[in-house]
Amino acid sequence: MLLSSRPLLAALLLAGLASPVHAHFQEILPSDDVLPDGGAVTLDLLFTHPFEGGPAMEMARPAAVGVLAHGTRTDLSAALEETATGEARSWRLSHTLDQPGAAVFYVTPEPYWEPAEGKFIVHHAKVVVDAYASGEGWDEMVGLPVEIRPLTRPTGLWTGNLFTGVVTKAGAPVPHAEVEVEFVNTAGIPAPNDAYITQVLRADASGTFSYAMPFEGWWGFAALIEADDPMVSPEGTEVPVEEGALIWVRTRKAGE
Repeated sequence: MLLSSRPLLAALLLAGLASPVHAHFQEILPSDDVLPDGGAVTLDLLFTHPFEGGPAMEMARPAAVGVLAHGTRTDLSAALEETATGEARSWRLSHTLDQPGAAVFYVTPEPYWEPAEGKFIVHHAKVVVDAYASGEGWDEMVGLPVEIRPLTRPTGLWTGNLFTGVVTKAGAPVPHAEVEVEFVNTAGIPAPNDAYITQVLRADASGTFSYAMPFEGWWGFAALIEADDPMVSPEGTEVPVEEGALIWVRTRKAGE
């Protein structure tokens, strides 16, 4: 009996050791991606695992949050309202768009210490909201330390569309950058196994990547790049910093 139990015990131990660390994504999700008549948009800021619907991680007040529209950056930190997702802090803001054109909302959170990975995480996230369905200004760059330049307009997308972008660092393309892709799984789509939760691809030599989105909803693209300078962990040792360049896009089914 003891001998027959050993393979099972070994399998369980190996399963525990092989358990993946699921992807963290900084969400900045607006109430809509296109405002046909302009007006107010509400954005929710949450640090979480989108496909699994959580758990949400504690999010300190962002280091920076704002909007780029018509070539002008506006600080929106005064508009932040603290909210809660489960027991974790999250944030919300509202902003009115009264002129036609794309507004690029962005957030840089405070560094998040992830002990399971032995590193800090800083994800610079952005999302485009098109006021009056103008179709203009969607490729303006905020100037974040790492940032995705969209080559596909990131608004008005159908399910199945191909999204293409360029990973940049300090404005220059990042060859062969790794890009993680996740879906905000409010539909409760089951994953056959953990390999399906986070899609992973690599940009080409010019930093360009593409991905076809199979479901309706919000999609996050996170290019993960190690920062040039380390930080000091709570234990007092130097550790790497994962800088993420994130962009969020929404798809809709035809006929809806």
